[in-house]
Amino acid sequence: MKKFNVAVLGVTGAVGQEFLTILKQRKFPLARLKLLASGRSAGKKVSFDGAEYTIEEAGPASFQNIDLVLSSAGGSVSRELVPCAIKAGALVVDNTSAFRVDPEVPLVIPEINPEDIFKHKGVIANPNCSTIIMLVPLFPIHRLAHIRRIVAATYQSASGAGAKAMQELEKQTHEILAGRPPVKEVFPHQIAFNLFSHNSKVMEDGFCEEEVKMIRETKKIFHDDTLQVVPTTIRVPVFRAHSEALYVEVEKQVSLDQVRSVLDGAPGVRLVDDRQKNYFPMPIEASHGDDILVGRLRRDPANSKGWALFVSGDQLRKGAALNAVQIAEIWARKPS
Repeated sequence: MKKFNVAVLGVTGAVGQEFLTILKQRKFPLARLKLLASGRSAGKKVSFDGAEYTIEEAGPASFQNIDLVLSSAGGSVSRELVPCAIKAGALVVDNTSAFRVDPEVPLVIPEINPEDIFKHKGVIANPNCSTIIMLVPLFPIHRLAHIRRIVAATYQSASGAGAKAMQELEKQTHEILAGRPPVKEVFPHQIAFNLFSHNSKVMEDGFCEEEVKMIRETKKIFHDDTLQVVPTTIRVPVFRAHSEALYVEVEKQVSLDQVRSVLDGAPGVRLVDDRQKNYFPMPIEASHGDDILVGRLRRDPANSKGWALFVSGDQLRKGAALNAVQIAEIWARKPS
């Protein structure tokens, strides 16, 4: 198999570090690896697969002779540097919000719309973590009975706000247990022993930016502008792995056995639905895993075409880095 020169942009962040872990675990065909970050991190050493690499400061000239860029350095950095990478001849898989709703840019979850990968013009967008964790388990139901409406309530871990947010959760927990007031630096509210509405800008209609992402991205990935999505996004004191309580209305009546059957063994999904043991998806069991756990399957007693379920998935892996690497793997396998 052909090998590729790969650059990781934003390597010092939580997702950037996860990129390295997954590239090694999945044995991505690397010819050369380049690690890029801000000037603050330039010169630092990083170990990867038995070798030591020096982080370089990312800039417009960083992408010469690079085939693939895995990017997670923030939207403003992506808007500045992704065009430079494309001009240099690289494909960029971008894990920021910079290009997700651009009609010229494919927005891809490999279990759902892998064919869109080959429509790229130099950049492929990785969806928002909450969107990925919601849609991977919903797509088998969508194929079975066509979902027309989704109501979602998220339970989003600190990892969604980065490594410093995870550290803040740990630090605040120690402070509170020691009887000291918790210090807030990353989140606007106390995260330890608390939960609050997602810390993104609230729009005039009352939806926050995180919820708007889920609405727009779902329509784009499913190629269905008629699909109704009503999310409520909440931060919870969990280190990593987002969970979501989902309610869907479908177009045709299906049985519980049919729903269980399409979910059991679906790509990227693991059914965890034991009513007798009261055993269902938990973020602690989804953490560091690749599958989205799905369970609590039940029909709406007031609507025979309504279904409720609960899901958990690792935000840093399938919700971010793993999804991007899977996109890159499919791209890499295409015959030249």
